[in-house]
Amino acid sequence: MINKYIGLALAGTAIFFSSAGHAQNNWPQEPIKIIVAYPPGGSTDTAARLLAKELSDELGQSVVVENRGGAGGTIGAAWVSRAKPDGHTIIMAAAPEVSIAPVVLEDLAFDAVEDFAPISLVGKVPFLLAVNPQLPLENLQELVEYAKENPGQLNYSSFGTNTSNHLVGEQFKLITGIDTTHVPYKGSGPSIVDLIAGEVQYTFDTVTATLPHVQEGRLKALATATLERLKNTPDIPTVSESGWPGFVAGTWFGLLAPAGTPEPVIRKLNTAVHNAMQAQALQTKFTELDIIPAAGSPQEFANFISEENQRWQTLMDNFEPDAEK
Repeated sequence: MINKYIGLALAGTAIFFSSAGHAQNNWPQEPIKIIVAYPPGGSTDTAARLLAKELSDELGQSVVVENRGGAGGTIGAAWVSRAKPDGHTIIMAAAPEVSIAPVVLEDLAFDAVEDFAPISLVGKVPFLLAVNPQLPLENLQELVEYAKENPGQLNYSSFGTNTSNHLVGEQFKLITGIDTTHVPYKGSGPSIVDLIAGEVQYTFDTVTATLPHVQEGRLKALATATLERLKNTPDIPTVSESGWPGFVAGTWFGLLAPAGTPEPVIRKLNTAVHNAMQAQALQTKFTELDIIPAAGSPQEFANFISEENQRWQTLMDNFEPDAEK
């Protein structure tokens, strides 16, 4: 009788694993949700929406983007870390919630390494220093001179406290010796809205998010945080050639799934990302927006995150950013 029960148990286990394997092989079985941990309008949101369209074609299922902004990306990241690990909920993550928050926050609601499974890095994008066009200046040196003549009178915006462009803004203050005030927002979109309105005077933000406004005259571009001028914006000088050599800054974004997502699903998502990135429409749009495609393997993305974490830790070891004003 015992052998009979053992046989039934083993048969049930075999059916369970067979069903699980079948489900993974037939994934996705429902629409896929890509969480963006910022409001609409920023580079991460833009890239996610461009990629979602191509992924829908690759996977044969609807892929939608949902914005869950706030707290420098950590609210959305925490939500995804608790999502069912079946591949139907993933996050287009960026540096603030994955690489910076673990360095600067003590009570983070998730573990940026243990609670996520890397799928693929998607893209990298440099920062551009943009100002409200009402400021009486034409270049970066004039901005620095103006800030020194008016200490404490200029405000700069960021995606939020302890995000990448907040820390870059603090780094820029240190190397130039200026005294300006940090104003955090819940993402790039609202930050740029207030920059255009003149509520803040300058920001470091991605070329993707700022360039359309520069082209329309709503913002003025002073410099790109790159070693060489960008191909799409050859008339905009770099911070390096403006007087501060070696100043490079930007951000990145990539797809992560909740930890425990089956490996076959991760592999299928990774393959879909690689195929989607070959689409001519997406490549053209990325080029127009100065997004550098950077798809790779899950392990390569994991290694990249580790290197980024160390980079931000080194930066934080060298200065303490201003507290939120």
